[in-house]
Amino acid sequence: MTDPGRVRANNEDTIACDPSLGLVLLADGMGGYNGGEVASGMAIALLQASFGRWLAHAGPGAHPRAVRRALQAGTDEANAAILDAGVANLQLQGMGTTIVLAAFAPRRAIVGHIGDSRCYRLRAGRLELLTRDHSLLQEQLDSGAITPEQAVLSPHRNLVTRALGIERQVELELHEHDVETDDLFLLCSDGLSEMVPDGQIFTLLLQDIGLPEKATLLVACANDNGGRDNISVVLARAGAIEEGMRPG
Repeated sequence: MTDPGRVRANNEDTIACDPSLGLVLLADGMGGYNGGEVASGMAIALLQASFGRWLAHAGPGAHPRAVRRALQAGTDEANAAILDAGVANLQLQGMGTTIVLAAFAPRRAIVGHIGDSRCYRLRAGRLELLTRDHSLLQEQLDSGAITPEQAVLSPHRNLVTRALGIERQVELELHEHDVETDDLFLLCSDGLSEMVPDGQIFTLLLQDIGLPEKATLLVACANDNGGRDNISVVLARAGAIEEGMRPG
C-alpha cells in the first residue's frame, strides 16, 4: 500500500510485488518537479526486469551468492539509467531514490537496501529491524555524537548518505536471513518509520487481521501522527515452508 500522506501533493514512492520472482521492492524518490517519482519508478521497473531475466536463466535453485550478484547488477543498471536521465533532462537533474528489497527462496530471504527505507521481520512476538539506515543521523548515532533522545529532534533526520542515481558507483547493502513459517516481513519508506515508533509498528503488526488490513492500519497511523511524507508499506508472510516452495 502506498499513500501520499497529509502534506505532500504528489507521491514519489513506488512499490512492486512479484510472487513469480519471489521479489518485493520499495523505493522512495527524491528530486525537483516529478524527479522523485521518475527515479523511484525507474529503479523498481529496471530492477524487477533485470532480476526476472536473470532468474529465467539461472533457475529457482540459484546459489545465494549468485542471487546477490544479480541484485547488485540490477542495481548498477538502474543507478546508471537514473543518473543518465538526470544529466539529459534539466528538470530531472539531481533526482535519486532509496531502495529496499527482499528476494525470497525456501528458508531464506536476501534483503538489500540503499538509503533509509527499511525492512523489519516479525517472528514469534519479536520485531527486528534487518536494515541499518544509510543516513547522516545514523552515522551521528553510531559515532556517539548524539543520543537517541536527541535524534528524535534532529534537523538531519531525512539526509541520506547513499542513494541510487547520485553517483556512478553505489553499493546495495545485502544480507541473508533465515525464514521460518509465519515470519512477517515489512518493507517501508521513512514516511512510516519517521511517523510511527517501532513499538507502535509492532503492536499493529500483531493484530489478528489480514495483511491488507495491517497495511491499511500502518498507513492510517502514519497519517494520524502527521503524515509529513509519502507512506509506503509492503508486507510478505512466509507460509508453510517445504522444499521447492517460496515464502509468499
